[in-house]
Amino acid sequence: MHIILLGAQASGKGTQAELLTKELGIPHISSGDLFREEVAHPTTSAGRTIQMYLDRGELVPDELTVALILHRLQEPDCQNGALMDGFPRTLAQAQAFDQGLREHGQQVTTVLYLKVAREELYRRIAGRYICKAHQHIYNIHSSPPKTPGICDLDGSELFQRSDDLGEAVQHRLETFFTQTMHLLDYYGAQEKVFEINGDQAIEAVHQSILACLRKQKAGRAALSNTQSVVHLTR
Repeated sequence: MHIILLGAQASGKGTQAELLTKELGIPHISSGDLFREEVAHPTTSAGRTIQMYLDRGELVPDELTVALILHRLQEPDCQNGALMDGFPRTLAQAQAFDQGLREHGQQVTTVLYLKVAREELYRRIAGRYICKAHQHIYNIHSSPPKTPGICDLDGSELFQRSDDLGEAVQHRLETFFTQTMHLLDYYGAQEKVFEINGDQAIEAVHQSILACLRKQKAGRAALSNTQSVVHLTR
């Protein structure tokens, strides 16, 4: 069960990913988290390269991104699948990812697209803060901390990431709407895309996602039963 959670910056992917991993029992894999892990080791070539692109608000090169994701999927906790958050971002990444999965007898099973208006995305980004210790996400508009500037869970200081500020935000959103949206056509042709209204309350979005997954599971079960009947009649 390899699920892709697709949406622009601040569309709610991180929040929904956390809820889904608890519900489904599969790990949440964020390309952003993998990048930050590499950046935390600036002595490595990968870490320095990733930092350079993040500072400019640009996408990390496809070859490096796909390699990091595929390597992560080989870890034991991914044996039943994983939930991808923020990956793939481009058609080239999606094609390379599909090829890498096929080499291991796997495939993307579901693509969930959280659709949010651009104006709402800007508002959410302006209010988003991250805790320094464990990257817990808050938003002063929808999910503020109990104490301003302090993480509820670990007491660490909250901050805004450099790629959540100024021109980097506009560049990232423009990149999403001009490049990443092509993924909807790519996975749509494979009949794997479900569009979710991301402007709803958090729990409403979560329930919409679960309804889509149940619908897809029922459809696959019906197809499997039909194929079994055809096989028997032959």
